Amino acid sequence: MNLVQITPGAGGMYCGNCFRDNALVAALRRRGHEVLMVPLYLPMTLDEESQAAGVPTFFGGINVYLQQQSAFFRRVPKWLHALLDSPFLLKLAAGRAAKTRAADVGELSLSMLRGEEGNQVRELDELVAWLKTQPRPDVVLLSNALLVGFTRKLKAELGCKVVCNLQGEDAYLDSMPSPLREQVWALLAERCRDCDLFLAPSRYFGDTMARRLSLLPEKVKVVFNGISLDGYSDKWQVTGDTGASEAGLSPATRHPSPTLGYFARMCRDKGLDLLVETFIELKRRGTVPGLKLKVGGGCGPGDEPFVAQLKAHLRRAGCLGDVEFHPNLTREQKVSFLQSLTVFSVPALYGEGFGLYLIEALAAGVPVVQPRHAAFPELVEATGGGVIAESNAAALAAAIEALLLDPARARALGEAGRHAVRERFTMEQMAAGVEAALAVS
Repeated sequence: MNLVQITPGAGGMYCGNCFRDNALVAALRRRGHEVLMVPLYLPMTLDEESQAAGVPTFFGGINVYLQQQSAFFRRVPKWLHALLDSPFLLKLAAGRAAKTRAADVGELSLSMLRGEEGNQVRELDELVAWLKTQPRPDVVLLSNALLVGFTRKLKAELGCKVVCNLQGEDAYLDSMPSPLREQVWALLAERCRDCDLFLAPSRYFGDTMARRLSLLPEKVKVVFNGISLDGYSDKWQVTGDTGASEAGLSPATRHPSPTLGYFARMCRDKGLDLLVETFIELKRRGTVPGLKLKVGGGCGPGDEPFVAQLKAHLRRAGCLGDVEFHPNLTREQKVSFLQSLTVFSVPALYGEGFGLYLIEALAAGVPVVQPRHAAFPELVEATGGGVIAESNAAALAAAIEALLLDPARARALGEAGRHAVRERFTMEQMAAGVEAALAVS
């Protein structure tokens, strides 16, 4: 098949959707498909080789924003429009980009969903004109449902199918103020009728979005996300708590100092504040001597005040000396970080549609403890790699404490999760699932 993957870039911030799409394109190419990856808004920050190398960035973030603010910028000369889309300016904007708040961009979201009728129609025309210079695609893959405003024009001009991934849109849209929230949801549901198929990363999220967007059940297929296993050990050589070589050991064996870990965006949405409270509760109990907390993941300018508040809270609780923060790690650093953990938890309390970080931790053989919420029970059941607890600090602390005090069980869960990831959650398995879904769409 000839495919086009359209993916928004997040600038200088790490983005799980970008990681997922980039890995998917690489795997589909290895399966013999011709795949063109097209970035939008800002350059993508990735921890693997970019599959969009050499492709222009469309819907440049500066032009998109200015066109929403003023009719003048919708009609500027080509030279000025091109200047605002220059790689230098987009890279500069990417370096200063903070997390986009849905509450601040409701009108822009409506305009983008209007597609050929929106304020950014010039950008859509340029994207379609450029795609016409490339081999005609059989299918265009949209990274998320907020891009469905493109669908009518893509299908009309290119004569292709359009398939949309569902990747955590609900929490973002629900944070918009009323009445914009209701307007965006209504327009999104209308525009989604134009798509041929939707791919959901979990049954939970597929059902959630099918209900909220009134999608026909047969138009929603579940394809679990997958990751590259490069850099993760193939197996452990465990001989007990001592006497084993450093390479290939399970985390609990290799690192006798018990370490609770978190690796996701350092923000409230992902539950970092709840995990900090959980860690403080564990330290208060005093049942796990020497317990450490390691926090890793993306941390942009907009996240830094929140992280500073957490550090101040930890300092007041007398725990800051046992906590390490590791922002914006490379892929190699991330794998090493995960392998240094004993137990992993990212207790996000919004409707997480998947949680790629869980698969990454399990690939490193680290058992997970997650709240009984959203897609987490489905993923823990599918992998056998962790424990589900109620969504509060006391319950999470009790579940984490139980694993820390039972190293044999922690190792068994970590090994079960590691095996499941290799069997069901690789980028190759994800690509095969997408391929099968497209073949019958």
